[in-house]
Amino acid sequence: MMRLTTRLAAIALLAAGPLAGTAMADDLGHCKYIQQNMFAGPFHVCEMPIDAPKCAELGKTDENKDAVHAAGACPVENLVGTCDKGATKLLYYDGDPSGLEIGCGFQSGTWVKP
Repeated sequence: MMRLTTRLAAIALLAAGPLAGTAMADDLGHCKYIQQNMFAGPFHVCEMPIDAPKCAELGKTDENKDAVHAAGACPVENLVGTCDKGATKLLYYDGDPSGLEIGCGFQSGTWVKP
C-alpha cells in the first residue's frame, strides 16, 4: 500500500509539474532601482526577470534604493547597455559603457550593447 501511495504521489507531482511553475512565472517581472555600492554608482538600472520579494531585497542591498517591481520586461528607452548574467539581465540607463562592461565581467556576465 505504501508503494502505491508513493507512486501515486510521484505521478501527481509529475503531472502538476508544468503547472507548478506557472504561478511563479506569472509573478516575475522587472525591478527598477538605483544601484550604488562602494565601488560604483549611482546608476539607474532595471533587472529582469525578478519577483517582488527579490526586488525589495535588491533595494536594500549595499547603498541601493528606490526599488520598484512591475510586471513585464524592463523598458529599453535610453538604454546604455545590458549585463546578461544568464538567468537574469541587468539593464543600465546611465554610466560609462566601457566601465560598465568591466563591472559586468566581475558579475560573470556578458556586456550587450543596445
